[in-house]
Amino acid sequence: MKFKTAVVRKEHFNSAHRLHNVNWSDKKNIEIFGKCNNPNFHGHNYELEVKVIGFVNSETGYVIDTKILSDIIKTEVLDKFDHKNLNLDVEEFKELNPTAENIAMVIYFLLKKHIGNDLELKIKLYETPRNFVEFPF
Repeated sequence: MKFKTAVVRKEHFNSAHRLHNVNWSDKKNIEIFGKCNNPNFHGHNYELEVKVIGFVNSETGYVIDTKILSDIIKTEVLDKFDHKNLNLDVEEFKELNPTAENIAMVIYFLLKKHIGNDLELKIKLYETPRNFVEFPF
């Protein structure tokens, strides 16, 4: 009998962002997003968990080679997001509000194109030690 196994890679990155909806008034943006709407942005030390789930390959003993997974995360996420202003420097957020929910979703789709269809991918993103999101759920 075969069982699925999960491989998890932890990473971190530091980014600035501003939560803002261009279709709303300044007053409504402040009401909804509070200090996260600071026009001069604010930053987070994000913690990222990338989980790949699948069957262990009988020849390699791997679900996925963690070195390959690490390289994909570095290229697709860390190089793009780390020490960047998400609103200004990251193309994916030019028209998308960089909430933790949207950041996790963007990370998922950036990584999924490199992860085989036979493998499941789950993203857990910590914006603070007490606040995190999971995608997909």
